[in-house]
Amino acid sequence: MLDKVKNALRVKTEAFDDEIQDLIDACKADLRLVGVNVPEDTPAEGDPLITRAIVLYAKANFGYSEDSEKYRAAYDYLKCSLSLAGDYHALG
Repeated sequence: MLDKVKNALRVKTEAFDDEIQDLIDACKADLRLVGVNVPEDTPAEGDPLITRAIVLYAKANFGYSEDSEKYRAAYDYLKCSLSLAGDYHALG
């Protein structure tokens, strides 16, 4: 997932790996807060909507892009959709 997000952010150096990994982890935690099932032991790369949510979250929160609000809105919309979709509800 780290490489996929770095590619989406157009980052080629390893200097930001820790910050980007923190964003990935924060996004997963944020999705879990609204009841989206994001398993700890299964890579999120297997689900294109979860992957898209993580990329949008990273684009909204990495650096100082003039488009960050656009990415934040897209992430929030997708997060809301995922939280309402039965296939993505966390169990228990």
